[in-house]
Amino acid sequence: MSGLRRTAAAMALAVAAATLSTAVTTAAPAAAALPTAAVALGDSFISGEGAGAYQPVVDSTGVARSFPGWTASNSNAFFCHRSGNASLHKASLPGIQDRFNLACSGGQPRDIAAASSARANGRQVAAQLDQLRTVARTHDIDLVLIGLGSNNSSFTFGGVAEKCANRFIADAWTGWWEFWAYLNGPVEQKPCTDADLATAAQISAATAETTAAVRQILTTLREVDADGQHRVVLQDYTNPLPLDLASPYHSEDSRDDTRDKFRALGAERYAAGCPIHRASLAPGHRFSQGLGTIVRSTRDTLAAEFPGTDLVYLNVQRAFDGARLCETSNSPTGTLATPIRLMDNPPNGTFVTSLSGKDKIAIQRIANTCVTYFQTCQESWHPNAAGHQVLGQCLAGAATTTARSVACVRASNGTISVS
Repeated sequence: MSGLRRTAAAMALAVAAATLSTAVTTAAPAAAALPTAAVALGDSFISGEGAGAYQPVVDSTGVARSFPGWTASNSNAFFCHRSGNASLHKASLPGIQDRFNLACSGGQPRDIAAASSARANGRQVAAQLDQLRTVARTHDIDLVLIGLGSNNSSFTFGGVAEKCANRFIADAWTGWWEFWAYLNGPVEQKPCTDADLATAAQISAATAETTAAVRQILTTLREVDADGQHRVVLQDYTNPLPLDLASPYHSEDSRDDTRDKFRALGAERYAAGCPIHRASLAPGHRFSQGLGTIVRSTRDTLAAEFPGTDLVYLNVQRAFDGARLCETSNSPTGTLATPIRLMDNPPNGTFVTSLSGKDKIAIQRIANTCVTYFQTCQESWHPNAAGHQVLGQCLAGAATTTARSVACVRASNGTISVS
């Protein structure tokens, strides 16, 4: 090799070495960490139904839907009622930068993986898993709040509440020999029993549905969470009504709710927010406990299937103790749940707060408005803004606990503990 060629070769090797050295010593800049997020999935007790301050909801076509008016179709995405006052937004969550409420009032387990509009009475929103994947593209999901089970293929919370309230109102305003002209036909006038709310077979079926849906959520989180680290909180449900009504609501004009016709008492309980037979209360609490069983069983089953997942059961069944509707004589003032409130027809946004002096024809018309325009009454018997403030404290405790199962309890002085 000539000296010129040797010199050229040496120069080429030197340039290559310098280039390699630069490539090795100058590391590529680290990718910026994604902002952290807390996400809510599920139904009305998570979306913020009853808490007001409802935000626009993006529908399945990508359009943000604001309030469409009281006579719009109840399938409108806005009626998911995602509230700025929902517990997700009220909880103290250190380290969380952004919060996304993807829950929808009326949501069912099938709405997790499929568009809600694919089923009867569903809303025009995309599958909650699709919404979750969208959040994961821009955020590191560190906390997921899930509330599922109260609505399913067997029963819905709204259907249960409507059934028991309508029975009481029909009983209060009509005699046993009279016809209650209700859109869906005659209304039973007896108190609700356990079988009227949910049978053991229905609870079992709802548990299977809920477990399958949460399994889909956990599987998706494994796929999309940026660092694979997240806590999942499964919250159950609190009953808006007490085990028994305060004594002022037991009778009126010497008539209790075991008599035939008791209009004054019916009006009194409606005004207080609790048009319900006293005999329906105990079955209602057993129903709430059944919902808790659904959620707890779901958590236990999936904890075994996903041993590495940070999965917490949050029991909130006593979170409203002492502040339920008609638990004290000044209800609904100071309570943590929205009273049952209806509108007259045509609906215009003005709630009927008193039924005093109204005859059965007027009562029937008002009750039927709820059936035709469900959005006029769907807030009833859900946590109000103060209730979601309490549930936010429950969530804050569940977000930091070392336990896998915790109960959130309200003491007689109003303090909230999570243990």
